[in-house]
Amino acid sequence: MKNACFEFKTHGTPVSCERYGNGHINETYLVITDTGTWYILQKINHNVFKDVAGLMHNISSVTKHLYSQTPDPRRVLTIVEPKSGGTYIQDSEGYWRMYVFVTDSICLERPESPKDFFSSAVAFGAFQNQLSGFDAASLNETIKDFHNTPRRFLNLKKAIEEDKLGRAKTCQREIDFCMQREEICSFMTDLLDKGELKLRVTHNDTKLNNVMLDSKTREPLCVIDLDTVMPGLAANDFGDSIRFGASTAKEDEEDLSKVNMSLELYESYTKGFLQECKQALNEREIETLPMGALLMTHECGMRFLTDYLEGDTYFRIHRPDHNLIRCRTQFKLVEDMEHKMGDMQKITEKY
Repeated sequence: MKNACFEFKTHGTPVSCERYGNGHINETYLVITDTGTWYILQKINHNVFKDVAGLMHNISSVTKHLYSQTPDPRRVLTIVEPKSGGTYIQDSEGYWRMYVFVTDSICLERPESPKDFFSSAVAFGAFQNQLSGFDAASLNETIKDFHNTPRRFLNLKKAIEEDKLGRAKTCQREIDFCMQREEICSFMTDLLDKGELKLRVTHNDTKLNNVMLDSKTREPLCVIDLDTVMPGLAANDFGDSIRFGASTAKEDEEDLSKVNMSLELYESYTKGFLQECKQALNEREIETLPMGALLMTHECGMRFLTDYLEGDTYFRIHRPDHNLIRCRTQFKLVEDMEHKMGDMQKITEKY
């Protein structure tokens, strides 16, 4: 067993510690004690999250705020304090943290019904609402410029100019697609600079698999994977959910005729999200939700394309052109959203 599991204030003594889940960034283990209590132990990826103290400050501050409103360990990710105090430990292997296991819960990679996607919308909408009074400026930026779309565009231009592997000739159509949409990249950041949008506490990785659902009722319990919680825009969180969850195909689908944005799923998510947080958002923030979906999809496509040109150094791949395939699915979604933007705006106004 990992020695780290004995360094936290668990109920009982750990008797097993086994790898758990399929996360790509941190190492995750399920710890069970002799009292039958379950915990999640994680080795924090220090290569990705270089400021572990800042990272854990964010998570601790946010979860304390959430717990003050919902004092239920099934509805808030709960940190287990180390025996030495604080929120994490460091040993010869690295940095470790522990959470209370969310009992009687499930985590889905894809929605098995429209209700599952709606439940994730309720969870992320409630997350946004509960943190609406929290000072976003008090949080650290755990990954710099994570959802800075203009910066992502500049990174892509640099990768095209350097063309380290001579791959630009294989993706000229995708490059042209981005160059034609340069102006939209600064849409959100311009509104933020003008003061029309508010900097809020955002999750920044709002996929369905970051929501725990009740295993019997499928009702949302809590939001997990808080590593990227930092200052951001509400439309970015909303948009990333639509990008991932309202697509009719897998993220690496090669047959682009299968790739579209489902208006039915868009409506389901919009309804759930806004029923929880529309009172907390200003009118401009709500108006820009559809554009947030388009921009987060475009940004993700640019990131895949940049990584492809740079030699696949960030996203894990299973074939040489994997990131290019992923890029193409995102750009197909962007085109579909452009055609459906009027419908998306009407649905948003409806709720």
